[in-house]
Amino acid sequence: MKTLGIIGGMSYESSAHYYQRINDQVNERAGGLTCAKMLLYNVDFEPIRQMMLAGDWDGLGQELSSIAKTLEAAGADCVAVATNTMHKCAGVIADAVSIPLIHIADCVALKCAEAGVGRVGLLGTRYTMEEDFLSGRLRENGLEVFTPPLAEEIDDIDRIIFGELCKGQVLDASRQRYVQIIEKMVKEQGIEGVILGCTEIEMLIKPGDVSVPVFDTTQAHIDVLSEISLGIRPL
Repeated sequence: MKTLGIIGGMSYESSAHYYQRINDQVNERAGGLTCAKMLLYNVDFEPIRQMMLAGDWDGLGQELSSIAKTLEAAGADCVAVATNTMHKCAGVIADAVSIPLIHIADCVALKCAEAGVGRVGLLGTRYTMEEDFLSGRLRENGLEVFTPPLAEEIDDIDRIIFGELCKGQVLDASRQRYVQIIEKMVKEQGIEGVILGCTEIEMLIKPGDVSVPVFDTTQAHIDVLSEISLGIRPL
């Protein structure tokens, strides 16, 4: 069994899902009292968030790279960043260690390919929707990627993530707003599926809430990490 190194706490709501589900899936396959070998480094998200707001991505890259090195030194066979937005620093983190970084975009792209969906909408934080660190990686995997076209839509999606979901608040009005935006993308941009490109959005939007398939980056990442843990998927 491989040892997973996970950088979590961004937010702790989604990191709890990683811990629970990876162990559940490993146990379901292996049986008995088997659970995953895992090193979880839970950061304090408040100073991380302040660095994000200040645009200090160099500092964030250094911070997360240091954590990745700590996980490697502790015996991790791979490292995973349990959040989409911090994949903005993925290249720096990967370069800092000799173990593989399991990129969340690669994992969700596999799910889209399995479903035969090539034209997708991408929802996430403002950084994820306005920059190309995630959409570019998805395109490298052969997907056509679209984001909400209006500034007010991006504002609402981002506000709900940081103001509600990261605090564990799941509000029906916010769900309705997300559904409205997704269905507009289906109609106007012709998307065939939607990628929930923030690890908290799965708390709000479920398969069946919208008229197209939903691809959750959290679960896609967890599925791959569970298989790596068991040695089913090679590093």
